[in-house]
Amino acid sequence: MEHGELLSDPGDQFNPAGGGGGSIAIRGLRKEFEGGSIAVDGIDLEIASGEFFSLLGPSGCGKTTTLRMLAGFEQPTDGQILIDGVDVAQTPPHKRPVNTVFQSYALFPHMDVWKNVEYGLRWADGPKAQRKPKVDAALELVEMTEYAKRRPNQLSGGQQQRVALARALVLEPSVLLLDEPLGALDAKLRHSLRAQLTALQRRVGITFVFVTHDQEEALEMSDRLAVMHKGHIMQIGAPRDIYQFPRSEFVADFLGVANLIDVEVTTSGGVGPVKLGDFTLDAQIPRGYTPGPGRAVIRPESLHLEEGDLTGENRLPGMVERVVYLGSTSQVYVRLPQGSLVQSLVTNAVHEEPWASGDACRVRMPSESLRVLEQSGDAAWSDDDAGNESVA
Repeated sequence: MEHGELLSDPGDQFNPAGGGGGSIAIRGLRKEFEGGSIAVDGIDLEIASGEFFSLLGPSGCGKTTTLRMLAGFEQPTDGQILIDGVDVAQTPPHKRPVNTVFQSYALFPHMDVWKNVEYGLRWADGPKAQRKPKVDAALELVEMTEYAKRRPNQLSGGQQQRVALARALVLEPSVLLLDEPLGALDAKLRHSLRAQLTALQRRVGITFVFVTHDQEEALEMSDRLAVMHKGHIMQIGAPRDIYQFPRSEFVADFLGVANLIDVEVTTSGGVGPVKLGDFTLDAQIPRGYTPGPGRAVIRPESLHLEEGDLTGENRLPGMVERVVYLGSTSQVYVRLPQGSLVQSLVTNAVHEEPWASGDACRVRMPSESLRVLEQSGDAAWSDDDAGNESVA
């Protein structure tokens, strides 16, 4: 199979978990290491059975420690980890209905692919006669049957990844934990394998918990995701909701590119006026906002540049400082009257003149896309707070 090909039709169902299970409830989970370093600080999280859920954040945010506590490799200082309603926080790793795929696939170099996948079954309870059909089914699932007799050093990085997945799935876990499994691959291969991994999860139907620091991976692959920072969950929700409706400055800035602008808020919630220097713009304002200085966010693709003599609501003058050509699009950096530098993502068309440094323009910020950030963004944000429900 070529690197860019998808796995076969997701309609061909193979469910190692037996058609159900794999729900996760984390309650008050906390991990403090020796010396007082707190890696995870009392997080709460619900993951539905069969969900592709991602933990996203920068290095040191607590996402890998959370995954290791789910796997049983780290013992929590406090809190509960319930899988299908059973608290497994103190249960040894080998007695939990989970399996883990790491960034380093750790395949046995002296064994061929078939024996690597079979290895875990040797230590599991069950008749020896069942090993072969299980291994064969797992290899077929990841489309590695024809490579069964090859050694790991005869495989590409993507093929080794699929062997590691088969080795994990053959043990029939309710939950599969993935600790940056694409991190060891080059960028082009990583991109092509995202679709394959997502298709695989849809086929097997079990719960995937995926740890990554790559925002694009999390946005593309997840049903829902949690953005973590300094041991806390900053926001939880569907990728589109978190990208379009970030609650805090950290989430807005970490997930994608964001224009963050200092404003003066004059009302306590809803669609209302904010002051940007001498200009007044309408923006989405969170419920219960205390009027005063604040920060607003608008994504580059939502910030529109128009000819300099156009007037209208939510427009203000600007001056183009720099244009970065990216092929199908250009990043246009514009200086606003009060000094802020913002950027717009402009689609390039063959017969249109691009913006150039020194051009005067009008910057339009639609009220539905200009959002004032929460005054306090340290607590987790649930799906119920996403979208238009975040304003009065």
